[in-house]
Amino acid sequence: MAQSDMTHQPKVLALVLAGGKGERLMPLTEVRSKPAVPFGGNYRIIDFVLSNFYNSGITAIHVMVQYRSQSLIEHLRRAWRIGDGDRQFVTVVPPQMNLRRGWYEGTADAVYHNLNLIQDASPDVVAVFGADHIYRMDLRQMLRFHLDRQADVSVAALPMPLASAQGFGVIEVDRNDRIIGFEEKPPEPKSMPTRPDRALSSMGNYLFNTDVLLRALSDDADRGGTHDFGRDILPRLLHEERVMAYNFRDNEIPGLHYYEEPAYWRDVGTIPAYWQANMDLLGETPLNDLRNTEWPIRGESSRGLPASLVNCYVDHALIGEGSRVIEADIRRCVIGRHVKIEPGAQIEDSVILDHTSIGAKARLRRVVIDRGNAIPAGFVLGHDETVAVPFPGVTASGLTVVPKAVLPQDVPKPRLSST
Repeated sequence: MAQSDMTHQPKVLALVLAGGKGERLMPLTEVRSKPAVPFGGNYRIIDFVLSNFYNSGITAIHVMVQYRSQSLIEHLRRAWRIGDGDRQFVTVVPPQMNLRRGWYEGTADAVYHNLNLIQDASPDVVAVFGADHIYRMDLRQMLRFHLDRQADVSVAALPMPLASAQGFGVIEVDRNDRIIGFEEKPPEPKSMPTRPDRALSSMGNYLFNTDVLLRALSDDADRGGTHDFGRDILPRLLHEERVMAYNFRDNEIPGLHYYEEPAYWRDVGTIPAYWQANMDLLGETPLNDLRNTEWPIRGESSRGLPASLVNCYVDHALIGEGSRVIEADIRRCVIGRHVKIEPGAQIEDSVILDHTSIGAKARLRRVVIDRGNAIPAGFVLGHDETVAVPFPGVTASGLTVVPKAVLPQDVPKPRLSST
């Protein structure tokens, strides 16, 4: 069992895995990677993990991209210019073509392709985190746990309902929080001994002592398999190193309000989950309140005029900068930036992304509309219409998704159905 010398303040390098396709989030991920999907009116999904690192004082960050990455790269260029370039940076790392492999073949392979970044930085601890979840986390507390428990690897974990745990790595621990079993996406997750209705699930966020990570990746590269942290690396390390589970419920965020859900964490990998996480931002007492000045989520800097509302009824809504709403009825909605809503429009329980226009007297309910669309006057979505929707992306959960820029302005007033 290898142990690094951690008596000094450890040097941490962050590697953010942001190359996922997000196939279950189609059609929002048809033109961009999952971490680049807009969220909350002013952010991208990746802004949450990057803000957690930044607020925790970990500012040496490499972002590993792959699938349809241009939108994400442009966002990082505009929103995440930090530091002096040596100790504070957010840099994009695309796949490095070499004689052995081309694209990243798995999460561990993505890091293996870039071992030089770790070797050049010589950190004590490497934080390998995913980029596609909505949460706030003080990584200093997880790092303290890692050091205090003399861990070689620490895995952020969260108790989760058994039915939901099928999509995650499921962890077994002993009474000292040491991981003794790990199974990636099991069909029948094992329940926690003290919570038969829950399984302890991996959040996909890891801290590695550097020497342990380098050795594990080199060993994995010479083997078959998926080259994935959850499927390959962690199960092997359980028998060789001290692998500990950090309970995310123990993490405390400054400025958290009494009405917020403790340890709020959402995998927004499906349209219903994405929609619900947006709805969780709304109201007087939201489950996830972004108005926390002590732990802010950083997004793209303001570039437009304030939102303008004229003779409107607006209740439980977030409205992005530069949007203009005229004589409309808006209820329980997240409206992005530079959205134009014409007189008589009625929108409820919906997420409208940037640069979309909603025509006069359009009626929208439980819809997710991607960027740049022009919804014609009188258009109806989500009100139990009988005519089939003439575009892809309608879910089977009562939500209608309009892909990016597919509805022309000159379409007459069709009545479309939401299933």
